[in-house]
Amino acid sequence: MKDKISTLLSKVYNLKNKIAFFPSIIALAGVIFAYIMMYLENEGISAYLQDFLPELVINDKETARTILSTFIAGLTSIMVFSFSMVMILLNQASSNFSPRLLPGLISNRRHQIVLGIYLFTIIYCIFILVFIEPNGEKYQLPGFSVLLSIVFMIHSLAAFIYFIHSISQEIQINNILLKIYVSAEKKLLHLIEDEKSVKNKVVNTENWIAHKTKYTGYFKILSIDILVDLAHENNFKLEILSNKGSYCSEDEVLFKTNIAVNNDILESIHGNFTFSKGELIDDNYLLAFKQITEVAVKSMSPGINDPGTAINAIDYLSELLILRVQKRNIDIKQKENEAFVFVNSLNFEDLLYNIMAAIRTYCSHDVVIVTKLLTALNNVKKKSEFEKYNAIIDNEIRFLLADANTNISNKDDLNKLENYASSF
Repeated sequence: MKDKISTLLSKVYNLKNKIAFFPSIIALAGVIFAYIMMYLENEGISAYLQDFLPELVINDKETARTILSTFIAGLTSIMVFSFSMVMILLNQASSNFSPRLLPGLISNRRHQIVLGIYLFTIIYCIFILVFIEPNGEKYQLPGFSVLLSIVFMIHSLAAFIYFIHSISQEIQINNILLKIYVSAEKKLLHLIEDEKSVKNKVVNTENWIAHKTKYTGYFKILSIDILVDLAHENNFKLEILSNKGSYCSEDEVLFKTNIAVNNDILESIHGNFTFSKGELIDDNYLLAFKQITEVAVKSMSPGINDPGTAINAIDYLSELLILRVQKRNIDIKQKENEAFVFVNSLNFEDLLYNIMAAIRTYCSHDVVIVTKLLTALNNVKKKSEFEKYNAIIDNEIRFLLADANTNISNKDDLNKLENYASSF
């Protein structure tokens, strides 16, 4: 039952990030509210207000029709204009920064709500316009409902102004990088805090029983709490080999158990892994490293040549790496002070090499960028909690200087770089 609930929640969570989810909900609310107002109009709300507060009731059919028709046409044009700007934003982000940024920009909750407000108002106005009868001496015009459409239109215009402000902020690369950094920082700080509460228990899993994955795709969601309870209840230990965001091929080893477990338990374990064909993993800090690295690389491409953006990206990478060197390569999950689940993450050596190899390829010819990278690596080394990480960082400094020697022809620049590197 827990497995099914976890799977359902993961699907709902995935659905929430779709651009059409919140607009669809808000648009449905517009339909429901329009029917509620029709019911209240049939009950005589406009006639009642006409007697006590006539200024709240629009009592001319042609005026009501004109107002509603104008709102529908005008708001449709505003909606088309607004989301044409979104497409321009996405195209610019893809061309100048990185295509990997697009899913995060598309799933912007605020823009989804703005679209929902537009749809709510348009649908409400359409239903009220249809509700107006063409003739009838005793017919009471739904004047109060028309007045509400004016209120909703004012809110839509306010949402449009907010959208213009928001889109102008979203298109700035500094804000894009900051958003990625803040999200990854929260996840890393949470993992570091969890690690502090767990004693470092070295366990040899070499002879544990391997179990292969049944699916292919990107490892997206892991219901870790359910797995810990399952291991505790059935008295076994579990090591998860794949890390979030990695692509799992069919028949690849996904996890190990210290003892043989029956098929029912195996099915329960597999049910707590969720795979996706897309790489956007909200709960994966590794994706932030990949996105920021690609922004740095793309900014130094010949067509763009924007060292300032590359420097900003390196600053954010160094801050995230400073957090990463404060945690181990394996996350230990325990219950009642006993370790039950060991989760492997991408080890620091591979993570740093993947970052530096990409940046060195495109940036090692620029002495300013190389100096910035040396400073960043030195800062990371100072904050390292583990001695083995220092040796890895020293290797990357050597690789960077070797590439700089190959790509920078000015000997004075090279001497300055070597002197600067030798200072730490």
